[in-house]
Amino acid sequence: MSIGLLRGTVMVEKHNPEWEIIAKDTIVKLKNILQDVAVDLQHIGSTSIEGIVAKPIIDIVIGVNNLEDILKMNNVLEENGFIFRGQDHPDQYLYICGRGDFITHHIHVTKFDSETWNNYIDLRDYLNAHPKASKDYSSLKEELAKHFSNDRKTYTSKKSDFINSLLINAKRWKKNS
Repeated sequence: MSIGLLRGTVMVEKHNPEWEIIAKDTIVKLKNILQDVAVDLQHIGSTSIEGIVAKPIIDIVIGVNNLEDILKMNNVLEENGFIFRGQDHPDQYLYICGRGDFITHHIHVTKFDSETWNNYIDLRDYLNAHPKASKDYSSLKEELAKHFSNDRKTYTSKKSDFINSLLINAKRWKKNS
């Protein structure tokens, strides 16, 4: 199975169970590299949600106690194919895997149990537990991918209001679970 997309492009595919296998293998590799620096590692993003379309890029979140500790690992991460891309959002670092502009993985590093960490986990769990919400999200992704296949920034920004509403529902659901 092939995974990956050219940087900046958008294409979505039907859910593929092999994405979970690739994510698990990546998590094992990262655990072996990071050891005690990583508190927890989780498969997140649309490839972790059954039954919805996704860009064929595997998203992993790494929870750490001290965000700066990951920076000390940059050389060994790069030697193993995890390229540091900087701070893509406040309180988060991004690493990518791939060849040149062909990206296969996004590795997000944030403080364990922070709002960012919990948003990633809560959204994944909520969508996996709520087929109607995940179907609506999948439909939106398909529609946006048709219109913005060469404009990832617009594709992402057009999803943000819907994602924010999902996060509100996810937090409410988690609180009542």
